[in-house]
Amino acid sequence: HSLTAVDFFLNVIPKTFFDAFVSGDLLQVLLVAVLTACAIAGMRERGKPLLAVIEYGSEIFFGMLKIVVKAAPIGAFGAMGFTIGSYGLGALNKLAALMAGFYLTAIVFVVLVLGSIAWCGGFSIFRFLAYIKEELLLVLGTSSSETALPGMMEKLQRLGCTKSTVGLVIPTGYSFNLDGTNIYMTMAAVFLAQATNTPLDLKQQLALLAIAMITSKGASGVTGAGFVTLAATLAAFKTVPVEAMALLLGIDRFMSECRSLTNLIGNGVATVIISRWEGEVKPEQLRKNLADSNARDVVPTTDAHG
Repeated sequence: HSLTAVDFFLNVIPKTFFDAFVSGDLLQVLLVAVLTACAIAGMRERGKPLLAVIEYGSEIFFGMLKIVVKAAPIGAFGAMGFTIGSYGLGALNKLAALMAGFYLTAIVFVVLVLGSIAWCGGFSIFRFLAYIKEELLLVLGTSSSETALPGMMEKLQRLGCTKSTVGLVIPTGYSFNLDGTNIYMTMAAVFLAQATNTPLDLKQQLALLAIAMITSKGASGVTGAGFVTLAATLAAFKTVPVEAMALLLGIDRFMSECRSLTNLIGNGVATVIISRWEGEVKPEQLRKNLADSNARDVVPTTDAHG
């Protein structure tokens, strides 16, 4: 049966510190991680050695994840071969429809939602996309939005955004502003619910979106991490069977490209809007730099206070 709101929040609290890791409940792990981070921050200088150990551990786990991701095409080939062999080519129609729906939703989000925000900020979303086309092509090839991080930060500074704003908003956005990942996770979860004949009412769909917004934090750092995060989301949601994710394994590479592109564009627009709010860049200067084909020759803007 579905959990109530009270049951859900009580389930987030682990019985012991290590129980969260033993049971594999991602939300409990996140709660322990947040409490641990707050405690280490309160320790100030005394907490730096422990922080270094945690960072090394993080690098080890991300390295393990990269190995798994590199081996994923083999599993994807096997999954697609089994699906086609068992159900015929007609089974790919539903997956193609999911991909088309996801790409269409992402395009509508970028053009209408981000386009409206950009218009309110005094610039055109299409000129902005043309300005960062090299970074978009890089992300398209690597399926990870963080590969374009250095070039994106440099170009935003050339638009007139200060180094401090870019250095704060872009890295933060890679953890808390994952538009494409959230769209993917909710659409994929609903698709899997329909594929497994698991009914979801509106309240459950909203709850799924809320869980996805929590579990997706930091999911853009590694290629394919969104797929792993979706598995963790379904495990925390406890309604849609996690085993059904094998259906998406074969097309995750194509989905990863779209969600990474959407994440990159969303973070870029957010940085420009924050700079506009702070009065760091004027609309006229912004439009001129975007329209100028030699905008990359503009000197990057530094902090006003040196």
